[in-house]
Amino acid sequence: MEKPSVKCALLATMIAKHRWGTPITEEALLELSAIDGDYPTARDVYAELRSQPYISYRGNRGIELDKSNFDDLAEVLYHECGWEAWEIDSRLKHYEGIDDHEWT
Repeated sequence: MEKPSVKCALLATMIAKHRWGTPITEEALLELSAIDGDYPTARDVYAELRSQPYISYRGNRGIELDKSNFDDLAEVLYHECGWEAWEIDSRLKHYEGIDDHEWT
């Protein structure tokens, strides 16, 4: 089985630990993610995630998923992380547009 990219590992953790209105700090996310101690790369990826449309950056409080852009997140999970559509559907509970999503 292929090891997920650092980005995919961080996103999977964010999805698993997601609670509305509760950002996750960089330290907590790195600690919980399956990244095998690759912290320099993970810190760079975390910094990149902060500017993605499907992420809300909350300053010192951390980052959280932005459900208004779950269509963008679904595309990343599908194309970059290799998730199947059914898996995205089952894990992105608040993505109301998944039934109409056109996988590009």
